[in-house]
Amino acid sequence: MRPRNENKELAVRQKALELIVKEGFDGLSMHKLAKAAGVSAATIYIYYQDREDLILQLCEEENQKMTEATLAGFDPDMHFDEGLKVQWLNRAKYCLENPLSMHFLEQIKYSPLHEKVRARMDPRFHEAMRRFVSNAIQRQELVPLPIEIYWSMAFAPMYQLVKFHMSKAGMPGRGDFVLDEAKLNQALALVLKALKP
Repeated sequence: MRPRNENKELAVRQKALELIVKEGFDGLSMHKLAKAAGVSAATIYIYYQDREDLILQLCEEENQKMTEATLAGFDPDMHFDEGLKVQWLNRAKYCLENPLSMHFLEQIKYSPLHEKVRARMDPRFHEAMRRFVSNAIQRQELVPLPIEIYWSMAFAPMYQLVKFHMSKAGMPGRGDFVLDEAKLNQALALVLKALKP
């Protein structure tokens, strides 16, 4: 068995991310990936059993990075306003610094592999979010909502602003859009107002 080469493994992961984001999961073949990464197809099989194993390991790694970034400086016992602000700033920063990862994780959400990915996610993230929301409801800082409505209200506005920024365009006919902390805080204030009892 050939030894692992960290540089080749990193090149394979990076090119896999790029191919999936650009061409979707159907655009990822081991042959195409090997060519893009400058390695042989046999080299890829040193690191991954098959295409699905590659995608799942890649997703697990990217989810872990996002979890670490999101939870930096966050405490589930924080006041809701403060905790949501920390999450917004952390999530926005991570997405802006890691656009391929953001697009890749978004694609995974709508793929047949989503349930397998969820089973492999770091449980600390979900537990921290559950405690944060539960604490905020108990302290009457947050109106009780179904989780899907809560998430849509609490985070979708931030992610949409990040997407506007990344596309370098706002609404049609409005020209460039640049997301700065003032715009993020303005949107966050509206979200917090909507979520309070």
